[in-house]
Amino acid sequence: MKTLAAAFLLTSFALPAFSQAPPPPAGDRNQPQAGEAQRAAVVAKPGPPVIKQKDLWERTGYFHPFVRMPQYILQDQKAIWSSPFHTTAKDAKFWAIFGGATAAFIATDRHLVNQLPNSSTQVSVSNWGSRFGAAYTLIPLSAGFYFLGSARKDERFRETGLIGFEALIDATLVVEAVKIVADRARPLESDGKGHFEDSPKGRLYSGFPSGHAISTWAMASVVAHQYPHPRIIPILAYGLASTVVIARVGARQHFPGDVVAGSAMGWFIGDFVYGKRHNDALDQKPTAAQKVLGHVHFGLELR
Repeated sequence: MKTLAAAFLLTSFALPAFSQAPPPPAGDRNQPQAGEAQRAAVVAKPGPPVIKQKDLWERTGYFHPFVRMPQYILQDQKAIWSSPFHTTAKDAKFWAIFGGATAAFIATDRHLVNQLPNSSTQVSVSNWGSRFGAAYTLIPLSAGFYFLGSARKDERFRETGLIGFEALIDATLVVEAVKIVADRARPLESDGKGHFEDSPKGRLYSGFPSGHAISTWAMASVVAHQYPHPRIIPILAYGLASTVVIARVGARQHFPGDVVAGSAMGWFIGDFVYGKRHNDALDQKPTAAQKVLGHVHFGLELR
């Protein structure tokens, strides 16, 4: 019972930050159309966008938008860690559901991992799949969006890279702080039962929550919000993130509760940062994917 209570508190602590701000007046934000980016699922008071008018490619080049990044990170972290002190009753449903689901997984995850074959092939394939959620994959992906967008003068591509980078930094800071507090043993450590305050390799190597899961889902959330159409893009983004989550369990690096907590926290961090930094002016322009797929038509002629 003590373990479940600790898990509930740890996993639900940061979530209220993503829904704490009052909603904007009616009419300020319209419903998304087919050519627009997706709105954030939870209300975040809009902050300065990562791409400003003075940052356009022909004016300042590649690196100017990064000057503001440290200030934005500090603002994000302040909102996240101060959120429990000003969370409304209406917003509590988000973290109550999230914390309850994570606690339920933690109560059963030792049984769940024992149902897997846990063969050498499973572990080998899963370790390979985990690479998609590693920092050496996600950071170049974020950089690729930004620099390719700069080269093509595609401001949405540039913004996706910057928002993704900010979300990855926020996710890393949050997950490391929670790991230090949780100190949970991984499946192949200690007695294999995933006790908290029991990681033999130190608190920074704690299994709870999963760093791969929180980072991958933060990046997937940003991409899916920026490119909700065509639907194949969110499907691919979340499909890849789900593959990483499954791989981390299959590689016996995490229990299911670890990856569920990391995935949910990562998705909300991506949603939160997108809601704070997205420049609505970009919604009036078709995305690169829409330009390409707009010339592709699928049909079946019946005779």
